[in-house]
Amino acid sequence: MGTMRLFWAKVLYGLLFVVATPLALLLWAFAARDAIHLATPQSFLWGSVLSASGLVIVLLGMLSLWVYGGGLPMNAFPPPRYVASGIYALIPHPIYGGFVMLCGGISIYYGSQSGLWLVTPSVALACAALVLGYEQPELRKRFGVRVASPCQVGSTSERPSIICRLRVSIAVLLPWLAAFGMIWLLGKPGAAIATYLPLDRHIPILQWTEILYASTYLVVILTPLLLNTRDGLLRFQMRGITAMLLMFSLYLLLPFFVPPRPFEPATAMGNLLLWEQTPYSGAGAFPSFHVVWALVAASVLGQGGRWKQILWWAWAVLVAVCCVTTGMHSILDVLAGIAAFVLIVNMKKIWIGILAGAEWVANSWQERRVGRLRIINHGGYAAAAAFVGLLLIDAMLPAGCELLAVSIFLCATIGAAFWAQWVEGSPALLRPMGFYGGMAGAIIGAIPALFLGLNLWVVLAAICVAAPWIQGLGRLRCLVQGCCHGRVTETVEGIRYVHPRSRVCRLADLKGIPIHATPVYSILWNALVGLMLLRLVALNCSSTLIAGIYLLLSGAGRFVEEAYRGEPQTRIVFGLRFYQWIAALIFVCGAVVTAVSGAPILQGFHFRFSAVLVAAGCGVIAWFVTGVDFPESSRRFARLT
Repeated sequence: MGTMRLFWAKVLYGLLFVVATPLALLLWAFAARDAIHLATPQSFLWGSVLSASGLVIVLLGMLSLWVYGGGLPMNAFPPPRYVASGIYALIPHPIYGGFVMLCGGISIYYGSQSGLWLVTPSVALACAALVLGYEQPELRKRFGVRVASPCQVGSTSERPSIICRLRVSIAVLLPWLAAFGMIWLLGKPGAAIATYLPLDRHIPILQWTEILYASTYLVVILTPLLLNTRDGLLRFQMRGITAMLLMFSLYLLLPFFVPPRPFEPATAMGNLLLWEQTPYSGAGAFPSFHVVWALVAASVLGQGGRWKQILWWAWAVLVAVCCVTTGMHSILDVLAGIAAFVLIVNMKKIWIGILAGAEWVANSWQERRVGRLRIINHGGYAAAAAFVGLLLIDAMLPAGCELLAVSIFLCATIGAAFWAQWVEGSPALLRPMGFYGGMAGAIIGAIPALFLGLNLWVVLAAICVAAPWIQGLGRLRCLVQGCCHGRVTETVEGIRYVHPRSRVCRLADLKGIPIHATPVYSILWNALVGLMLLRLVALNCSSTLIAGIYLLLSGAGRFVEEAYRGEPQTRIVFGLRFYQWIAALIFVCGAVVTAVSGAPILQGFHFRFSAVLVAAGCGVIAWFVTGVDFPESSRRFARLT
């Protein structure tokens, strides 16, 4: 690339992210101002402080890349040296983190509901997807092991530096504070359920136990400073981040609101307890984060001696008891917190178990010949996906729309087949199926709704609610067939394919080599997205908001997944895999859809017996299309392998 062309390429790249992107986000927040109706603080002071802090962090990140990296903050034209100094010693991704803070600060400054609850979380999601789906793999490719955090270099038994302690504090405690504040602001959800048992009402409120209950805040803040080994510090960081991912997902998905029990303060501790009881205290109570934080802190602070272990675990148990005696939590909150902690500390074992199950499915190919036909077992997963998806779609539409559901299914199937032929079709792949073609086909299949007097957005939202479950179940077929498979693992556990019929062995030549379990990544992400969308339906959100959020979440998840996939036939376009560009476009489309106003609400679920028969029929067609072929034929669409 010539000098002038390189110069103008950098100028245009800079204008895209420094000028065009912020303007687009402002327009999005303005256009979607009627899409969100949630409590939103408006504060000149806090908005200014947050915005200014975010801007300073962004500028320090850019300065560090210039001084220590010898280049500009541009992924397309990256600095030649890896940077772990300056602000990067404290914050792993200061430019992205600072920009999210800037978006949140501006939203609070103006009291923008769409800015705080839609644009800012979407920016954070996009930044996370860009880091996981592009920057981390690209940095490992360019710099190898040097991309590890400074706190991960050296012996795990060494005493951590103050920089490492601050880095872990920032990585764990600040995101928790921001996310928990957002959960508080959400307040009481619709049709909220309290978790109090009759026994809870008989337990007296002991005001003096507030001192132990409140000690959780102090101990957790001091934990990074009290730990004596690098191993303990990193374990605290990992368990803290895992706890946030698990707990905040549960808070968003579960309709629980547990208001503190009322009492009359009689002591200084009672007044402190009363001050802690805000109108938002019932949000984020089940499971109890107090219990989880206390157990996480005890699990790392108790290392290094028997008496330390006894002391810290005794403290954690007392904190759990005080959650009930202060009236801030129910017994069920505490028990759920203990269960969450057990999941957190055993997450690696759980993940290895999931991978073992996935590996068994991946090598479970079975086939049977009936004359010229070949019947493959993995078609059953596609049949299940079609059955569940059609049931969900029909349940969200008015009665008598079975033919519309069939139209959606047939057009989606045809679209998936033709898309894959256009993108991936070859003599070795005569009948591939493409998800994005299925999405386009489903939209076309929904058009008859206009002639039936139905609002098209309602139908499209119903398709979006069903889509994660269709794709998640369909990914089980991917495991068996070997499509959508991962590349060779470098830093995490993988799965091994050994069945000769699998595309992993037959086309990618990766037999017996550990590869990323990308279909599993997709299944888990789609399950989370599906549950989120069901929650939005229960909250009576507009159809365009539901459809837009699906596109945002689906696009971000697919962008990351693609970075770890290893199909040799997928093209690389300007440094990104072809489907990553499609995923980015889907993300942008999601933002546009959320800004569409006036769309009706998606009205719950109404399951009908007639839909079961229709869904079963579509399931049989899906089974035939994806699990039955003519292996001796060379005609297009004839063979699955």
